[in-house]
Amino acid sequence: MSELVYVTVTQLSKELKKQPILTDINLALSKGKIYGFRGKNGSGKTMLFRALCGLIRPTEGSVIVGGNVLGEELSFPPSVGVLIEYPGFLNGYTGFKNLKMLAGLNNLIDDDRIKESIKLVGLDPDDKRKYRKYSLGMKQRLGLAQAIMEEPDLIILDEPTNALDTDGIEELKRLLLDLKAKNKCILIASHDKEELDYLSNEIFMMENGRITDHYRLEGDGRWAKRKSSL
Repeated sequence: MSELVYVTVTQLSKELKKQPILTDINLALSKGKIYGFRGKNGSGKTMLFRALCGLIRPTEGSVIVGGNVLGEELSFPPSVGVLIEYPGFLNGYTGFKNLKMLAGLNNLIDDDRIKESIKLVGLDPDDKRKYRKYSLGMKQRLGLAQAIMEEPDLIILDEPTNALDTDGIEELKRLLLDLKAKNKCILIASHDKEELDYLSNEIFMMENGRITDHYRLEGDGRWAKRKSSL
């Protein structure tokens, strides 16, 4: 089992100004699965995701991704795509130009892959409109495109359905299930129980910076049923 685990979180805790933000988080997450994190605003979901992608350092405990200890061997996971809140795209650039600029940081993908990623989220890569002219839904879709364009092993999405219409949500669900089939490790935070249960192999409930419940779902999609509570 251990050889299948891609992300290991051990006794992770985080304090800010001496206030506990995350407390004793333990996770073992594998590729080829979708993990749902559910809880109210302020429950710790976003802060946990920040720790998993190396944006904050834990006060205690460790995060290991792909065999590398974050903060020691690497500052950030070796292969990660992240959507946490709205990305800082440039208002005067088109969607394609924004993603091309980001892709230039790692030089892992070409223009064709950038355009393919834009199409996958339901946008037009040849759209000449500047980002400032995008609707909220279009901005969210572009954020999703930047998270998947380099085909990362770990994909972390915080409230990915924000501002999406019904068609956009259905497109996103199909995309995530396709990425799961391509052996990606996918983490999603959402308030929406129905959508999380539809997509996820396992659900983690969070409250006050702690994981308060964890259950697995057997089957996929709408036929998933709660298998066990840990």
